[in-house]
Amino acid sequence: MNFNALGMFPGVVFTISCFHGENMSQRRIDNKGQQHRINEMIRIPQVRVVSAEGEQLGVMSSQEALTAARNVGLDLVEVAPDSKPPVCRIMDYGKFKYQQKKKITKQVVHRTKVKEIRVRPKTGEHDIQVKMKQAREFLVQKDKVLISVIFRGRELAHIEEGQKLIDQLLEQLEDVSKVEVPPKHLGKRITCTVAPK
Repeated sequence: MNFNALGMFPGVVFTISCFHGENMSQRRIDNKGQQHRINEMIRIPQVRVVSAEGEQLGVMSSQEALTAARNVGLDLVEVAPDSKPPVCRIMDYGKFKYQQKKKITKQVVHRTKVKEIRVRPKTGEHDIQVKMKQAREFLVQKDKVLISVIFRGRELAHIEEGQKLIDQLLEQLEDVSKVEVPPKHLGKRITCTVAPK
């Protein structure tokens, strides 16, 4: 015969919950995961109150603080629940949440990537124009572009052709870019990095 942990009522599971005198649904959770009790949710007898302008109003009952907030058409928000007594601020809670969301949105920053365009001295004019269009799009999106002229076999005997080509490419992109790393001859390629203006 199986018994549960309490030794009685087989097959019955007991659940014990402890909420320290408050219902968990009494807290509102903002975008950062922080919990704020507002208005009637604040049931602590005494709170320290700060006005909407940041002025200390002192310690008062939560009912008095709520009345003070309602008199100016704002909310009473618990901002420091762990202090003794807890600190509440009179504010527009909807506006506060909107500003928090806006701060999070502003933090999104474009991470610059380096994109590569590869050409050869014998690349056709149309293909070069297609590559230039791609490079221009990358630069408009605030990414850097690494231009590589690659030599194969006997093309290495005519490095000056590759140098002319890279100069031509830089000239075509000069309205939207600036040269970050000037052209360098490295083994079987000439490379150059351009950044958006």
